[in-house]
Amino acid sequence: MSATSSVSLNLPSLAWTSLSDWQAIAVTGADSKSYLQGQVTCDVVQLDAEHSTLGAHCDAKGKMWSLFRLFHHNQGYALWQHKSGIETALQEIKKYSVFSKVDLELSSQISIGVLGEQADSFIDAITDGQGDVRSVASGSAIKIDSQRWLLLIDEGELDNLKPQLQNAEEISADAWDYVDVLNGIPRVIQSQQNTHIPQTLNLQALEGISFEKGCYTGQETVARAKYRGTNKKVMRLLQGSASDKAAFTFERQVGENWRGAGEAIAQYRNQQGEALALIVLNKDIEFDTQFRLVGDTTNTWSLVELPYDIEQ
Repeated sequence: MSATSSVSLNLPSLAWTSLSDWQAIAVTGADSKSYLQGQVTCDVVQLDAEHSTLGAHCDAKGKMWSLFRLFHHNQGYALWQHKSGIETALQEIKKYSVFSKVDLELSSQISIGVLGEQADSFIDAITDGQGDVRSVASGSAIKIDSQRWLLLIDEGELDNLKPQLQNAEEISADAWDYVDVLNGIPRVIQSQQNTHIPQTLNLQALEGISFEKGCYTGQETVARAKYRGTNKKVMRLLQGSASDKAAFTFERQVGENWRGAGEAIAQYRNQQGEALALIVLNKDIEFDTQFRLVGDTTNTWSLVELPYDIEQ
């Protein structure tokens, strides 16, 4: 593999956006740590208050109900995830909570993304401490990567932050999707709940699975995929062009024919029509395989490299 993405985004040095498609499940109570430890793929016990981790919650067969970023938040934890399937995700992860001293509920706080090369400096100015997770106003600031922070705060706090944001450009949430897709960060949307195991979306390569912790729901399948090589699918990055932002569904070329290749896990399209998509494919697919959007016989898509090793 040698191809890298040529789809670019001119990101301001400091920008912010409302991430209205994202929400958190708030977890509180004396047993919150132990309860989550028995439910999710990541190691909650080892997670300190200054860091976040990706993780997933699965059914007994290892299929994911949700994929989230987990961090300490307001005397408990937050599981921050795509909003489309969050009500089902909440129902599933709280299923056994009646046996523990733990409360799980949808957070009413809003999600604000801060982006750009000055994002770190902005967060330093509004918070104390040096961690990747910090207290701010009514909530938390969470570092996502070198140029992105998430603010999970009460809605009223945004007005209080507006003076500090006066030098930041308000931009579309598409920019957040662009960085997620380019960096190969998966999500589980409503239509794909209970469909994939964590390794299919490369969660092991993103340190979202602990193979050292004790039992959790779906662990047997997740462990078997690692130690017996039973997982035959992985998430790949595609690049091409699209006429609109409708959900991307792909076909792949097989000889002179085209066969269904599935729906995008996440996608991005810029104003010029250049586009990126994350999609689940067979592990052994040839890197020079050509793809196209269903209904578009003119433009072809190709595989490009992800910024991490999916064979981990």
